[in-house]
Amino acid sequence: MSSSLRFRYQTLEFINADIHVRTLRDTQQYYDTDDMARNLGISSASWPLFGVIWDSSKILAHLMSDFDIAGKRILEVGCGIGLASLVLNHRAANITATDYHPEAEQFMSENTRINNDNLIPFTRTGWGDFDDTLGEFDLIIGSDLLYERDHINLLAGFIDRHTKHSCEVIIVDPGRGNHSNFSKKMVNLDFSHTQSKPLDTTYLTDAFKGQLLRYTR
Repeated sequence: MSSSLRFRYQTLEFINADIHVRTLRDTQQYYDTDDMARNLGISSASWPLFGVIWDSSKILAHLMSDFDIAGKRILEVGCGIGLASLVLNHRAANITATDYHPEAEQFMSENTRINNDNLIPFTRTGWGDFDDTLGEFDLIIGSDLLYERDHINLLAGFIDRHTKHSCEVIIVDPGRGNHSNFSKKMVNLDFSHTQSKPLDTTYLTDAFKGQLLRYTR
């Protein structure tokens, strides 16, 4: 990781814990001198997006701060900084994280370290990969995943491959316009679907215009 990158350190308050996080300072940061991200199809404009905390990820993390985790194997998809994973890990949940970005794992490791928590199992994988060894989960979570219409089938297929027969999927969507088509795809995979507004978003600066999407099977 280049020393030319500028970071931001912050503490976010949850019901029973404070989570300390190192993120990129802003979305103007960029470092890909070995072209690893470019070779994965990640442009310079999209490179920093994994490394900041978005409102959708805050909502997901707050939801996970008191979610029933007993006996559940949990996967965060497209984790980015992985705030929800950090909250769950601090609660000693059985959490695994995935992201396609080549720097996500390094940030995850650093953030578990500064919270004095155990390392979160991480797999760098794409939604179109069929050869990962993740296995199946009771709960899959994610935030702001539906930003590309072309990714709908890939994400639904990835979730279908990695959910147990009885499972739950929770996605916080900021309202990019693709969740209706995604929900139709999930229903075709035998998931039931509900959507609602988050109950409490007083910790956000701006009003949240998106939806909390839940799928069960």
